[in-house]
Amino acid sequence: MSYPQQGQGQPQQYQGGYAPAPAPQQAPVAAGSGANMKRRNPVGAWLGLPIITFGIYGLVWFFKVHAELYRYDRRVGDSALNALLSMFFGFLTFGIWPLVMWVKLGGRIAQAQRAAGLPATCSGGLGFLLGIIGFGVLYYQIQLNKVVDRYGGTPPEQQVSLVA
Repeated sequence: MSYPQQGQGQPQQYQGGYAPAPAPQQAPVAAGSGANMKRRNPVGAWLGLPIITFGIYGLVWFFKVHAELYRYDRRVGDSALNALLSMFFGFLTFGIWPLVMWVKLGGRIAQAQRAAGLPATCSGGLGFLLGIIGFGVLYYQIQLNKVVDRYGGTPPEQQVSLVA
């Protein structure tokens, strides 16, 4: 019969009955990686390209942003096709489905900001209100560019680290 060596197989005893102090807080460490997103000109995505393409670029932007957010952080789920279908078939729900997808986009952008180690400044409610008066794409693209700018000159689709 063998006996366990000191410190193995037995609960660790602390002198004085106190556990050691917890380690001090450190800088955030990488929790994963994802593909960097493309930096877009907010005014071009909001006004320029939709006017030139008679509104088609708005649908393209909505799809691309959802797809890029999924490639950036796979924890948010892939809803690019769902987002595009909401625009085409939203009339079946009297416009509710597109509005829900629009508000959820704000939450996805906020999650991307947290994953980049930034404070989550994007609000789905504010994006909804600004979307009603026509400034939603401008607001969301400015918020997305904060995430892209966090990684400096890293090109789109290159792997970057996520911290949260």
